[in-house]
Amino acid sequence: MNEHAPQHTPQNAPQNAPQHHLPARLRAGRRGLAAAVTAVVGAAVVAGVLAPGTASAAPRPDTVQQRLDALVKEDKVPAALATVKGRDGRVRTYTAGIGNAATKAKVPVDGQVRIGSNTKAFTAVVVLQLVAEGKVGLDTNVDTYLPGLVRGEGIDGRNITVRQLLQHTSGLPEYVDRDGVLNAPKRYYEPRELLDAALAQKAHFAPGTQWEYNNTGYLLAGLIIQKVTGRPLGEEITKRVVDRIGLRHTYFPAPGDMTIHEAHPKGYQRNPDGSLRDYTQLDPSWGWAAGAMVSTNSDVTKFYGALLGGRLLPAAQLAQMRATVPAEAIGAGAGYGLGLVSRPLSCGGVAWGHGGTIPGYETAGGTTDDGRAVNFTVTTIPDGDTAKHVDKAVDEALCR
Repeated sequence: MNEHAPQHTPQNAPQNAPQHHLPARLRAGRRGLAAAVTAVVGAAVVAGVLAPGTASAAPRPDTVQQRLDALVKEDKVPAALATVKGRDGRVRTYTAGIGNAATKAKVPVDGQVRIGSNTKAFTAVVVLQLVAEGKVGLDTNVDTYLPGLVRGEGIDGRNITVRQLLQHTSGLPEYVDRDGVLNAPKRYYEPRELLDAALAQKAHFAPGTQWEYNNTGYLLAGLIIQKVTGRPLGEEITKRVVDRIGLRHTYFPAPGDMTIHEAHPKGYQRNPDGSLRDYTQLDPSWGWAAGAMVSTNSDVTKFYGALLGGRLLPAAQLAQMRATVPAEAIGAGAGYGLGLVSRPLSCGGVAWGHGGTIPGYETAGGTTDDGRAVNFTVTTIPDGDTAKHVDKAVDEALCR
């Protein structure tokens, strides 16, 4: 979830017009796990589900299936899954590859996966709900809610706002230890332990002067939610988002829960010798407010559709969430709002969402204001070329 990509100077005020699209998979998140593990796209309300690649399901029905097949055959990902809501409003699901490398079992249709940094969008929604309730101020400093906690070399919570935490303009250093997570995936971390790892480093830049993708801001956002509500983060996300819009296959793992509860494809990382290491069982505590959640492609699209459709936030807070600063490190023309990414589509317009990367899984997608939506998952963290192929598949699915 860390991002050591080129930084960009934000405008003095966020850009209010949606000028970008969702990173088909928060490439920031991808880089995060490529350079600091985890991350963490878009959608709409789910209707019926057809069998994967059903020929009569849609015009040009083979496009998405062909892309998934190519990811498996040419890019060598173990499995690829997708949910697509087209211009006609119908929802279709697709699969390719194998769900278990040992048994060669089929990929479960719309199986559960770890969604990494898509979790950031859920966390941001809860913060913005608290803003709407008058319990949190976007431009209030972090020290107001966590007095004396955020201190370090060039780091002072009195000079960092809640907005800057959510928009990656805080200058805080990254806490994720990529090698530590990959080498000990079942280790449990307390949020305070993660924060200490970040505060042991010096600030990357003065708050509000640049943009840099970072998990530490969302770690603090989660702590603010707990402090203000007096309840655990997972409980607040469940009550305020998951249950509210009926995401029946989505959950925030309880402490110590390393499993994926429902039918799922296993998640892998490729070893240097080409063999696969199974990362399906993993303690996501290191991702916490920035990347711990489990869901399905269809539930992810339903979440973003409900969010953009105004079912989770009042209009004023949704507008704040969609106000972006340039985030070219994610992709050309990309912008980052408050837990939402926007990115231009090849056919015109933009798509919104986030995306996520965590050992074993990467999700990418987008949702448009007119209701088109896609979410893709591959069961490994793809390299640069494969990641581009996933991004292209997302764009094609939204533009067909």
